[in-house]
Amino acid sequence: MEGFSELRMDTKSKVTSQLVDFQWKLGMAVSSDSCRSHKYPYVTVMLKVADHSGQVTNKSFEMTIPQCQDFYRQFKEIAAVF
Repeated sequence: MEGFSELRMDTKSKVTSQLVDFQWKLGMAVSSDSCRSHKYPYVTVMLKVADHSGQVTNKSFEMTIPQCQDFYRQFKEIAAVF
């Protein structure tokens, strides 16, 4: 999940970056230069994150379906805290 570590927390456990936009799409890899047939689904996540000065940065990463399900469970746990 490259880029996701940019969402940092300070010593008082306050978020120092703000999630501005969250988009996702489901894809299916069918082949590549190195492999004739993949045939596995994946999820691409695109985030827009604003830092404390308001500068917006785009981050994206891909996950397998099991990784996405775990990611979703973690977000539900975080939402329950707030």
